Amino acid sequence: MRAEGPYFDELSVGQVFADAPAYTLSSGRAATHQAILGDRLRLALDTELADAVAGRGALAHPAFVWDVAIGQSTVVTHHVRANLFYRNLAFHRLPAIGDTLHTVTTVAGLRQNTRREGRPPTGLAALRIVTVDQEGRSVLDFYRCAMVLLGADVETDHRDDLDALGSAGRGTGAGSPGAVGSGAGGPGAAGQAAAGWDLGAWRARVPSGRALEVGARIEVVGGDVVSSAPELARLTLNVARVHHDSAAGGGQRLVYGGHTIGLALSQVSRALPDLVTVLGWESCDHVGPVHEGDTVHSVITVEDVSPAPTGGRIAALRSEVTSAGRPVLDWRFHALFA
Repeated sequence: MRAEGPYFDELSVGQVFADAPAYTLSSGRAATHQAILGDRLRLALDTELADAVAGRGALAHPAFVWDVAIGQSTVVTHHVRANLFYRNLAFHRLPAIGDTLHTVTTVAGLRQNTRREGRPPTGLAALRIVTVDQEGRSVLDFYRCAMVLLGADVETDHRDDLDALGSAGRGTGAGSPGAVGSGAGGPGAAGQAAAGWDLGAWRARVPSGRALEVGARIEVVGGDVVSSAPELARLTLNVARVHHDSAAGGGQRLVYGGHTIGLALSQVSRALPDLVTVLGWESCDHVGPVHEGDTVHSVITVEDVSPAPTGGRIAALRSEVTSAGRPVLDWRFHALFA
């Protein structure tokens, strides 16, 4: 008998995984998360400010929330080789410290990869991840696409179009092969997560920062070393073998992708210190591997600025991250500014 998660050939479209442990966002766990990623997002650091703006006491850092949701979804991807991308991550509610997260992961699409000599057979699994809090209120809804090992040398005939993930209208994608639809609702829906917030209270307490000019490119001077990688994976319930076992990673542990994203956001918060919060992601592509000890650098581009339902502004930002001069992350997300 072996204790392990499913291989690609054991997955089927529509299969549901709802047995990940629930996770309470405690202050101690939040402090450990912040110590690893060093983010300066004010609402996660300043309880008085968070309560004045959102009226719910201490808010959880959005990266802490999505890291836990992703970690809970790894019950499906114990045998992952790499995570390729995320699509349409939308916050419907921004949790507070003390909230408890429950995540259900559904297999939304499958495509077996072409075999390559000298490499183990793999397939791509598109997963829809839906997270709610202790009262059943929607918190997160998004897709991720993982490359997963096959457990046997078989042809599965899985040929779903995963390139269209998140771009073909709302739906789970379960059913006949074809484009996998979007379940996340996109950043427009996520913008409602901060509805009712008092951004006047923010403006009264936080100095205005850099002007948001469309087309501006901001190089963040100084990189961040990737440290405590297995600790972050453990903290967030991420059970993917490649993040813990160097043998599964081909002799070197692969860093959990959320670690790179978290450091990228930390650099954004240094470049744009009046950033209120992240509302959602349009996309996030892992374009190169990251290993513990690497140092990551980023360039931020302001792609669009529009009015927010809260009375502030929503900026469409792009973070392009490199390590030793090679691209490792291309992340497009929407951030709230007062």
